Amino acid sequence: MIQSNDMAIFAGGCFWGVEYYMKKLPGVIRVESGYIGGTKEDPTYEEVCTGTTGHAEAVQITYDPQKMDYETLAKRFFEIHDPTHVNHQGPDVGEQYRSEVFYSTPEQKQIAEKLINQLKAKGYKVATQLTPATTFWPAEDYHQDYYTRKGTLPYCHGYTKRFD
Repeated sequence: MIQSNDMAIFAGGCFWGVEYYMKKLPGVIRVESGYIGGTKEDPTYEEVCTGTTGHAEAVQITYDPQKMDYETLAKRFFEIHDPTHVNHQGPDVGEQYRSEVFYSTPEQKQIAEKLINQLKAKGYKVATQLTPATTFWPAEDYHQDYYTRKGTLPYCHGYTKRFD
């Protein structure tokens, strides 16, 4: 029997670091870096960096729903970047580095809202936006598997436990 996989899209600063940490989760089949949320068709990295296209650097995660669920992915997303920062993570500054959940179903939106409310109840001033997913444009090949190919660790992302 062919089993369908699910997708999740998150923007949490530089896509390299988000990709690095999400790939480590069991049940994650593929993590692709790319762009979403802007106005230009098939943007390039250089165009997104100008800040004129409205896109966010994001990752599209394909996962096996028998081994991973959306809530676990979303929790990890909130724990590997600072969801209180507006339009930056670490030294990366600009609208393309915003914190945003691009949801594809009402259930994904509901889960993200629940987690944001949990963080707010703990005193976090969450800046993460919730937006219906639009077209995800894969980034150029040299952005895919960046830290794995380079053999280094992310400098803008790290793990911080925020949920019980």
